[in-house]
Amino acid sequence: MGKEFIELFENWADSYDESVTGQDPEYKDVFLHYERILDEVASRSLGHVLEFGTGTGNLTAKLMGRGLKVTGVEPSPAMRKIAAEKLKHKADIIDGDFLKFPIYPYNTIVSTYAFHHLTDEEKAEAFHTYGQFLAPGGKIVFADTMYESEEAYKEAIQDALNKGFLNLAEDLQREYYTTIPILEKIATSKGFSVTFNQCNNFVWIMECVKES
Repeated sequence: MGKEFIELFENWADSYDESVTGQDPEYKDVFLHYERILDEVASRSLGHVLEFGTGTGNLTAKLMGRGLKVTGVEPSPAMRKIAAEKLKHKADIIDGDFLKFPIYPYNTIVSTYAFHHLTDEEKAEAFHTYGQFLAPGGKIVFADTMYESEEAYKEAIQDALNKGFLNLAEDLQREYYTTIPILEKIATSKGFSVTFNQCNNFVWIMECVKES
């Protein structure tokens, strides 16, 4: 359930905001158009929003800026601390993960750069849970690294190796990145219609709407 990555984020917390602004050359393309991606996710959100993987609170701030009620879920204590300070303790950010969280009548579920911390089996379990409490018209809006095919995924790893981006290549192999066809199958099998929009060479926005 992604808990195996908490230590990574504990160590990354202090420099996370530097990474997302493109100061790390290995991850510059991963975070290309970062602010635009967050804005797009926020613009597709409505009502009471459940945000997974709040990190340092960057998306949370944009959601709150649109007047939306946000319940944030973040497993890393270091990330939660930074987010609380950044948001002046006005946001409700709690410990938990994609499969462990308080269930309320949410209207939208959002996440950026985090759903790949779940295996495909856990992704399907998560969608099953979300489908149980989202009302018809409720949304899931996830922006994450995903690939059009298994071949494209393998090519991304090889491209990172060719560029000498060894940390990026290791990340791509260690975490649970998946393909659009798999995500589409998961979403539709749990009662959602789904669309995908590409944001950069790594990140796509997956928007799922609960059908009646």
